[in-house]
Amino acid sequence: MSLIANLTAKLRTHKGKGASRRLRRLESQVPAIVYGGAQAPVAISLELKDLVKALENEAVFSQVLSLDIEGKIEPTILKALQRHPTKNTPTHVDFMRVDALAKMVMRVPLHFTNQDNCVGVKANGGAITHYCSDVEIACLPAQLPEFIDVDMTHIDVGTTLHLSDLKLPEGVEIPALALGHDHDQPVVNVHKVSVGE
Repeated sequence: MSLIANLTAKLRTHKGKGASRRLRRLESQVPAIVYGGAQAPVAISLELKDLVKALENEAVFSQVLSLDIEGKIEPTILKALQRHPTKNTPTHVDFMRVDALAKMVMRVPLHFTNQDNCVGVKANGGAITHYCSDVEIACLPAQLPEFIDVDMTHIDVGTTLHLSDLKLPEGVEIPALALGHDHDQPVVNVHKVSVGE
């Protein structure tokens, strides 16, 4: 299991809205919680500047994070993030503990590559429509990909790629596909450009 970030956290003794406001305003800290597994939830706080820097990396939302809580390393995933409605700064974070032996369900981004060289666009004047920007997958933490690559090079006009067309790394599956053909949602399409488009 590869850990992509090392965030340092402190245990939080004071809880409640007032204590959280003071943390944010006076100490530039962001309140957070770590839960999951057999252990009890733990209230923590993170340095605002460190968290903002970590959030600049897209992989933070889809990878296992190393959370250093006063010297104890916890492998976690970022489960929920609340932001200030106008400043967009983080105001609260939920982390979930990760068990290396248990499958986890996560959303990972789709990276559409070679769109400029797509045969349907370059040779046949088509246009690309994206139906989703991420996909829900299930796998063990050690197999968790940072993203799923969707190579558009050989996609021609009139072609729609579905979830079942995605090339997944070993050990990674899409839970929706187990539910049947009706759940094989479209991911991307190359279509003719209509007049005025």
